[in-house]
Amino acid sequence: MRLFIEGRRQGYAPEQIKGTMTVGELIAYLSDFNEDMPVMLKNDNGYTYGSITYESFEESDEGEDEEVA
Repeated sequence: MRLFIEGRRQGYAPEQIKGTMTVGELIAYLSDFNEDMPVMLKNDNGYTYGSITYESFEESDEGEDEEVA
């Protein structure tokens, strides 16, 4: 058994994406699965697939309003 995350194209900039899960919601959701189950990305209705690794994550403030000092 594998867990797939369906990739969706919803915009061309982070600010166009609405209603995404928070880290806390994702952790809570994933806690219901066997911790040894592989997780993969599923793109284009299964036309292509991708792995999720430590290098898959990037923390950024891209798309957030800058604070004015």
